[in-house]
Amino acid sequence: MTRALIIAAPHSGAGKTTVTLALHLAFKNAGLRVRAAKCGPDYIDPQFHAAITEAPCPNLDGWAMSPTYLRHQLARLAEGADLVLIEASMGLYDGFDAMQGCRGSAADLAALLQIPVMLVMDVRGQGQSAAMIASGFARWREDVRLAGVWFNHVASDRHKTLCAADLDVKLLGTMRRSASLNMPRRHLGLIQPSEYAAWRAGIEEVAHQMACENELDDCLNAACKLDIGRLRDTAPSTPRFIPLPPPGQNIAVARDAAFTFIYPHLLEAWRDQGAEVRFFSPLSDEGPPEDCDACWLPGGYPELHAGILSQSDQFRRSIHAFARTRPVHGECGGYMVLGETLEDASGHTHNMLGLLSHQTSFARRKMSLGYREAHLEADTILGPKGTICRGHEFHYARVIAPGHDDALATIYDGAGKLIGKAGGKRGQVSGSFFHVMSRRM
Repeated sequence: MTRALIIAAPHSGAGKTTVTLALHLAFKNAGLRVRAAKCGPDYIDPQFHAAITEAPCPNLDGWAMSPTYLRHQLARLAEGADLVLIEASMGLYDGFDAMQGCRGSAADLAALLQIPVMLVMDVRGQGQSAAMIASGFARWREDVRLAGVWFNHVASDRHKTLCAADLDVKLLGTMRRSASLNMPRRHLGLIQPSEYAAWRAGIEEVAHQMACENELDDCLNAACKLDIGRLRDTAPSTPRFIPLPPPGQNIAVARDAAFTFIYPHLLEAWRDQGAEVRFFSPLSDEGPPEDCDACWLPGGYPELHAGILSQSDQFRRSIHAFARTRPVHGECGGYMVLGETLEDASGHTHNMLGLLSHQTSFARRKMSLGYREAHLEADTILGPKGTICRGHEFHYARVIAPGHDDALATIYDGAGKLIGKAGGKRGQVSGSFFHVMSRRM
């Protein structure tokens, strides 16, 4: 029997990632087999979850993925697990278009998969008002079941009593204020776990507290039992948005501190269909393996490593040779590296690969964030001309010179509003700031 619970919050920054990580570890220490998932588009939080559970943490997105695929992914997560914990993005009801049903929200996922929600609340500066907020969240949608709340940043026993006095939902746990849990951040979110070794000590402290205060039983009982057979037997949904098919039999994927953002569900889908994924490190001056037939440069932080990348001559020579005969695609950070130049935060300009003709800048920042639907303008590694892909953008860098390449796609936002042509395509090389999550079949 496998149970599942969605961990959400009224807003970003309430501490749901910390609570979720601590629950992963506490249940794991108690002998349970725990799997993790992340609701919505996010690259960094899943890396923390994967580090604790020692298994990939896929993304479940109600806008970019079909209901059938989401149910099958949940069934796959549940195989061999005792508990699946799904961390929400932003606030529980936050979607790209809140006036039209909160599409893409964690609430939509909870309703679709019929999984209860634990609401993590930051109660700093609150007393009895916390109960009113919890009550509103519990009653907003009949198809979303709030199983209980968790109070974060509780100052004292009296503070806890004030916040819980008028609660009409179950209090599942609390966490006191702790400076050790303030994990450092940068422009795209938390510092990645591989860059900040101290993060685990704080999570271990909270996990130990959870076990000592007997909060695990209440959280486990709040989770629902999953019917894996029902999840697998669901009739196919229309339209079908499923992971991108493998772009080759042997796929070279850049992976190091500059290229870290590729979705686990894509790698999983490629391997399921018989493809082999081969990693290489541009920061170590490595090029794509010669026996691969496609190359993928994921997003990440090339703006922090532009100097090294500009001097990686073997990487440059190898990928130029590769691109003469085989497809190369870059997403976001990878797209920046495919261009002519990249201006870093200090205003210094570095030569990049020049496989596409655009120029980008991280010094002249402009945040771009949101769901995107890409209608391909040409045959590329993402699919033939006319293919519709769904995904998102989240970046601060901007194109400062568009170059002269053909456009990769016409881009719309999540509500269907035209944004315009974006990205570039030259020969077998393509790229854009768009992160693909699925393709319409």
